[in-house]
Amino acid sequence: MKGNISNKGERIYHTPWSPAHAKTRIDESRGERWFCDEAEAIAAGWRAARWR
Repeated sequence: MKGNISNKGERIYHTPWSPAHAKTRIDESRGERWFCDEAEAIAAGWRAARWR
């Protein structure tokens, strides 16, 4: 899973089935990161991407 930071500073994670997952790029120097699963992302304070 990819955790990126939006232009508004929101910490958002993208699941592999999210439409934005493939085009999302992670820049670790900005504080963005990878997660093993949703539980890890949620525990770290990140929210799911809104795409439905």
